[in-house]
Amino acid sequence: MTHFPSKRLPRPHAVLAAVAGLLAACCLGAAGEARAAAAAPGTPAAAQSDAPRDAAPAAAPAGAGTASASRWTDRAHGFASLAGGTTGGAGGKVVTVSDQASLARYAAAGEPYVIRVQGAVAVAPFGSDIVVTSNKTIIGVGDTGEIVHGELHLNPGAHNVIIRNLTIRDSYVEGDWDGKTSDFDAIQMDTVDHVWIDHNRFTHMGDGLLDIRKDSQYITVSYNRFSNHNKALGIGWTTNVLTQITMDHNWFTGTKQRNPSADNCAYAHLYNNYLSAQVADGDPVWTYGNWSRGRTKMVIENSYYDRIQHPYQADASAELVERGSILRRTSGRTDEWGAAFDPGAFYAYRLDPAAAVPALVTRFSGPQKQIGDAVTLNVPGDYPTVQAAVDAVPDGNPVGVTVAVAPGTYREKVFIPASKPNIALRGTGHRRSDTVIVYDTPAEYGGSTGSATVRIAANDVTARNLTFSNDFDEAAVELKGEQALAMKTTGDRIVFENTAFLGNQDTLMTDSPKLTTPSRVYVRDSYIEGDVDFVYGRATTVIERSVIRLLSRGSATNNGYMTAASTWTGHPYGFLITRCEVVSDAPEQSFHLGRPWHPGGEPAAVGQVLIRDTALPAAVKSSPWTDMSGFSWRDARFAEYRNHGPGATVTADRPQLSDADAKAYTVTAYLEGADGWAPHRRTTH
Repeated sequence: MTHFPSKRLPRPHAVLAAVAGLLAACCLGAAGEARAAAAAPGTPAAAQSDAPRDAAPAAAPAGAGTASASRWTDRAHGFASLAGGTTGGAGGKVVTVSDQASLARYAAAGEPYVIRVQGAVAVAPFGSDIVVTSNKTIIGVGDTGEIVHGELHLNPGAHNVIIRNLTIRDSYVEGDWDGKTSDFDAIQMDTVDHVWIDHNRFTHMGDGLLDIRKDSQYITVSYNRFSNHNKALGIGWTTNVLTQITMDHNWFTGTKQRNPSADNCAYAHLYNNYLSAQVADGDPVWTYGNWSRGRTKMVIENSYYDRIQHPYQADASAELVERGSILRRTSGRTDEWGAAFDPGAFYAYRLDPAAAVPALVTRFSGPQKQIGDAVTLNVPGDYPTVQAAVDAVPDGNPVGVTVAVAPGTYREKVFIPASKPNIALRGTGHRRSDTVIVYDTPAEYGGSTGSATVRIAANDVTARNLTFSNDFDEAAVELKGEQALAMKTTGDRIVFENTAFLGNQDTLMTDSPKLTTPSRVYVRDSYIEGDVDFVYGRATTVIERSVIRLLSRGSATNNGYMTAASTWTGHPYGFLITRCEVVSDAPEQSFHLGRPWHPGGEPAAVGQVLIRDTALPAAVKSSPWTDMSGFSWRDARFAEYRNHGPGATVTADRPQLSDADAKAYTVTAYLEGADGWAPHRRTTH
């Protein structure tokens, strides 16, 4: 951008407020956005709101849950959450595999990995093991991930493993119903700790579906589906009493025994499980539901048993407490004796009503498309910086990865390269001002692009509930290149929702890889502030239902320019600002709506800007468009339509669209392109 020679006058109180805001994220909103609200008491609530659009529900206390609450998170619960927790491959690289060799290589690696299994991976020879070492997450992509004819095996000493959203099937040896000749489990673990088995489907295997053996500790088994098998789930097989296990919301259907068999477990907490359609083979002993064996202490809560022989039973040396479960068409043993233990003394959990369990578990157990569609990388919980999480995303990433950023101020630069599409940046705080990514580089050091706090070169990137800031103080120093970008995009199909962009000159640049290449950006329910050319570039950009604040540089006559479009002459659509509130404390008649930017004197960069259905403040000049670098604004494509407010007067220097022409300049028209992109129809409210 052409450097604007006149400096913004120092504003001591504003500078102090901004610094305080960056040191305490909750103050940042007050220092920036609250000023805008005060300047424009008529601002629509949707535009001013600093509340999140996608905040996660708060954790519920034990026993207080409802059937409508979320069915999954990306964090282990129950016993797997204790003693340091279970995070799997968090902090490591994310890889996607679709063949046995790749799966085996990453699963056995010495470093952490999040391993995404896409499609069916056939294992050979039949029944072979895939060895899984410590610090791994293995998760199915969407609901497609399958391991066929093979077993995941955790050897002694493995720890911190998550296995989610997979189908493991079909290593059954015909005629070997008891699994005595081939030990082909779905998952087997020996002397391991901190393992979370979640939302998987296990069916038709050679021995057990899930074997948790030899003093394994801190295990949670949740929302899995066990079907079409003899021995479903065995725990223990040692005289030591060490294993702690949580089992919740699992569905055992068409199984015969071990649902589970818990042998010498220190603590076994079973709640909200559903046992149905048990194999009816007339076996009077070895057809059963839950069995507390040896010296196990077992607690069963709010489970549902339908057509089950011996729903729950206990050895004389074991303890079993049951409460709140429903038995329907059952027969045989329902043993209850001893005090067992109090699960609530170990962790908080939510009990669903037993009557709701069949519907909940049949719907939500097993692989879920919503889980595998997007991996979540947590900052700073799993990755110390936002850039570290972005770096963990694989090149050519085919499906969604969410970088969930906890509240705080992250003083770093972030670059999402073109090779890493399908990323969502999401602040997890209550307000967008809770989570701030900020740096202070001016163009003097690295050029305009190098000044950007965040750069997005990839396609299909979304940012929500975040603040992006460049807090370079142009009033404090004399530099030739004072442009200081908070955000620069060159990718296509970029969405910003409930975000804030803070800066002065060149705050938000939406660009494309080259002049004739189209890129599209959609900004909604957001806040943008600046003074000189602070919304600019050549991308097709829609800003809707947002607050745009024109900062005062202390001049009585010229405080800056809101837009500087460089749209290619072959593209009909540049910037659309619609249903927004433009606010300012600058003097009346001191701010331009925009000027035409021709980078490097490029004559084919003929800016297009339409401002429609938007409130304009008195700071806007009655002749709001102006020339730039020898190019006349009259040769650009600038227009207004149905604006209102004290700055929306109609003069000879303010081109207005006709009602007929306005029908061709809608949000849909700007964004749809050749692929029908329509983020305005599906973005969350």
